[in-house]
Amino acid sequence: MFPVNLDVVAQSGSARAGIAHTARGSYLTPLFMPVGTRGAVKYLDSVDYETIGAQIVLGNTYHLMMRPGADVVEHFGGLAAFAGWKGLTLTDSGGFQVFSLDPKVDDDGVTFRSVYDGSTHRFTPEGAVDIQQQLGADIQMVLDVCPPLPSTEEVVRLALERTSAWASRARAHHRRNDQSLFGIVQGGTSISMRRESAERTAALDFDGYGIGGLSVGEPREEMLPAIEAAVEGLPTNRPRYLMGVGDPLSLVEAVARGVDQFDCVMQTRLGRHGTALTSTGRWQAKAQRYALSDEPIDESCGCAVCSRHSRGYIRHLFQTKEPTASRLLSLHNLEWTINLVDAMRNAIIAGTFEDLHQEISSVWDDARTDK
Repeated sequence: MFPVNLDVVAQSGSARAGIAHTARGSYLTPLFMPVGTRGAVKYLDSVDYETIGAQIVLGNTYHLMMRPGADVVEHFGGLAAFAGWKGLTLTDSGGFQVFSLDPKVDDDGVTFRSVYDGSTHRFTPEGAVDIQQQLGADIQMVLDVCPPLPSTEEVVRLALERTSAWASRARAHHRRNDQSLFGIVQGGTSISMRRESAERTAALDFDGYGIGGLSVGEPREEMLPAIEAAVEGLPTNRPRYLMGVGDPLSLVEAVARGVDQFDCVMQTRLGRHGTALTSTGRWQAKAQRYALSDEPIDESCGCAVCSRHSRGYIRHLFQTKEPTASRLLSLHNLEWTINLVDAMRNAIIAGTFEDLHQEISSVWDDARTDK
């Protein structure tokens, strides 16, 4: 394994700006990572990743092992080479997708049916490691158990115990010295179980740490204390990765609590359906009132979409069901989010993070939408 050492260059309270070092290159934190589920971010390619300023792009182990198969990706030299991407890559374990299929779970692993052809498959902590070693991402995640919401205390406890046991097995099985392996903290919204899971995961000395099982429907007032409890038990010299979180308010609140990196499908999902993220809230591209608007999506955004296209044009593309509409809003939403997280980094370094924190909260705390 390759420890992802994090050099903290500045702090503001618990918020921190750093440089994380992997075997194949370094990345700046805080960091937002686009999700390329099947080897590509929807409507985008590797040239776009460079244009929007991505540093790490995710791949999904479950989908890639089904199509085209880990052996095919390995044949092409790993996920980055397969996709023509010069930056870093991270693969999740596929556990979240597997558990969404209501699999048969036991202490050894899970048995599930493929969404592609109905075939039966077995997934174990060791198997997840082997597949991700073939996929060759710079960072791979252990197989964990993400309990659904709501869950009883007993269900959350069992998920914690299995996640901890599976993490130990994955840690012992991993062999690639040029690939980093991150453990995952579970525990639902229970403060005590989050602390326990963090301490037990940290004791295994992983290369970095994910915080999973949050932003699955729980209120923010329950999510944030759970993040704090997890961060308390994790080492300061490794990245802390809040998995599957990408709305602006959650991003800034998590950074304020010491989280370093994030991923989310929200940016492209919203973009495909006509919603843009802006400095004044969400913008609905399909609204009639923008038919004659020559304004950009966001006047304060410097992305290529805002620099070139009007709201009226983008609305027209959606009205005519032109696929370019989804591409343009996806590009905007991703670059806007990457720039937002970069602004957090710059504010931490400049000592103005709390001002930015309040500014983002004032816009996004009420989830305002420009209709």
